[in-house]
Order: sequence, then structure tokens, then C-alpha cells
Amino acid sequence: MPAEAKVEASTSRSAAQSDTPALTERQEARRRRILHASAQLASRGGFDAVQMREVAESSQVALGTLYRYFPSKVHLLVATMQSQLEHMHGTLRKKPPQGETAAERVAQTLMRAFRALQREPHLADAMVRALTFADRSVSPEVDQVSRQTTAIILDAMGLENPTPDQLSAVRVIEHTWHSALITWLSGRASIAQVKIDIETVCRLIDLTSPPAPRD
Repeated sequence: MPAEAKVEASTSRSAAQSDTPALTERQEARRRRILHASAQLASRGGFDAVQMREVAESSQVALGTLYRYFPSKVHLLVATMQSQLEHMHGTLRKKPPQGETAAERVAQTLMRAFRALQREPHLADAMVRALTFADRSVSPEVDQVSRQTTAIILDAMGLENPTPDQLSAVRVIEHTWHSALITWLSGRASIAQVKIDIETVCRLIDLTSPPAPRD
């Protein structure tokens, strides 16, 4: 496997890592309170309900402190999505998918994640809208969402060293899953159609799997 592909695969699985200095235990606890408050407000009223002053009050931090952690509501909600995906990842690891093929396991995993978001439609809408609005200043947070989604897919595939073709397939699957969220939230796709789209795109995994070695 080329060194470049190994680096990319390693980076993909390091969803919680970032280039910023590690937070202290107290700072991490504060950040979790902020993200929890953001998710709570979004769950009740969607994107518009997440106001920075209310988030600060709910999480018991000063408004200036909140802005040091998250410069805008978009930064905050994209980080909230990464946090939600991280929680989902932990849940999925406790109860891994049971499909016979990698494609089946990934499709099952993504539909479980989708249904978890479906239970909180206002929160899902707020997070997806934030991703849509994100500009270059939000790139680190968007990259973390992407890495977390990729890590979930790679875990479901059960791969230690994916090939470059498999990583390309993962990226296409990730894009399709996010697109499916958008079309469902906008009322342009049913859950049944989302399931069909996810299962269809996951077949790329079988197409990009290296051939089994011959005896």
C-alpha cells in the first residue's frame, strides 16, 4: 500500500484529533457543556433556536468564552454534529452491524445513524444547515465531521488498511449519505428512497475490493 494512502487512512480513523492544542480537563468539560446546550436548543427549535447568548447561559459560560471556543453559530453547530457522530460511533461499536458483506454492514450502519438523526429532526436540520452554510473558516470543524463519518464507515467495513480505491468509494458513500440527509430534511426524499440510495452506493465497496489471492 502506498505511503500516501496509509497516511490518509490513518487520518480518516483519527476523527477526534485536530491541530489545536489539547484541552485541559476543565476546558473539555466546558466544551461538552456548550455542545450539549447547543444540541438541546437545536432539538427544540432547529437552527434559528440556537442563539449564542442562550447557549452561553445554558452552559454557564461567559459569552466571550463561548466565542473563544466557537467563533460563530455555524462553527458551533458543525462541532455539535461531530460530537453527535462521535456518540453514534460509540453506540455502533457496542452493537456492530451483522451483515455478511462489507457493503451490507456499511449500509446497515449508515441507516442506523440516519434513524438516530431522524428521531431528532430539528437537531438534524440545524446541523445539516450549518454544514451547508460553512465557509473556509469552518474547514477544521467540517473536516472533523468528515473524518468521523469516514471512521464509522471504515469500522463497519472492518478494514485495517483500505486501498486508495476503497478510500475513494468511502468518500462517495459519505457524500451520498450527507446528500440523502439534505433531500430527506427538505421533504424531497422518503426514508424508503434514502435506504435504496444508501444500499446502492454501498455496492461500490464490493466493486473496489481487491481480488482474493489465488491458491
